[in-house]
Amino acid sequence: MEYLGYIGALFIGIILGLTGGGGSILTVPILVYIMGYNPVIASAYSLFIVGMTSAFGTIMNFKKGIVEVKTAIFYAIPSFVAVFFTRKFIVPAIPNIIFSTPRFTLSKDTFLMLLFAIVMLMAALSMLRKTTIIPNEIETKPNLVFTIIKIVLIGVLIGLIGAGGGFLIIPALVFVAKLPMRKAIGTSLFIIALNSLIGFSGDLGSFDIDWKFLFIFTSLAMIGIFTGLYLSKFSNENQLKKGFGWFVLVMAIIIIVKELFLK
Repeated sequence: MEYLGYIGALFIGIILGLTGGGGSILTVPILVYIMGYNPVIASAYSLFIVGMTSAFGTIMNFKKGIVEVKTAIFYAIPSFVAVFFTRKFIVPAIPNIIFSTPRFTLSKDTFLMLLFAIVMLMAALSMLRKTTIIPNEIETKPNLVFTIIKIVLIGVLIGLIGAGGGFLIIPALVFVAKLPMRKAIGTSLFIIALNSLIGFSGDLGSFDIDWKFLFIFTSLAMIGIFTGLYLSKFSNENQLKKGFGWFVLVMAIIIIVKELFLK
């Protein structure tokens, strides 16, 4: 089964290269259901994998001039602080058995996977929903305090599940920071890289890390990005995102069914 996980790493990179985002949402399910890691370790490994691949993508976006560094740092600081503290303190504090009844027991692993499935559903719907974002039409001035609180909550969520959260960050950059969509996507990738790698540092010392596996898996994902970027020249991005959105939706439903009814 292990070789299927490495094929999955390539697939993650290809999706990232083809669509510009979304592929990282598959990292945790691959690590849990194919590679056999428990959700806590899988979410930590996912942060490293997502962080490294996002950093690679950010370097490419810098060359294209679509990364707003000052904006990224402003939004990243409350977010990566939340991710770090979530990984360092909140995740270890979650009890192994959250609650139990004669018919159902909610364990820490099940809770994290159900939460991840819910985020997958949200990501799938964001990819399937047809929206036209025109920030200039928004007349009300965003509340900065509310925005920072929302970014902190996004950081907590990223810390819990180990996913990049680009589909949550991009709207904030478009509506609040008033960035064009292209720059919002490029800047989001920079924020995701900072969030993920700093969040991963919160796990250092918590358990033994298989660095060899992480570097092999991440390297394959990066090779996949090159492949995806090449294939993107011959494909329709909107159709790809829609198809991938349906795939993520089905995967989320499968995870919910498996965690609730097949254990």
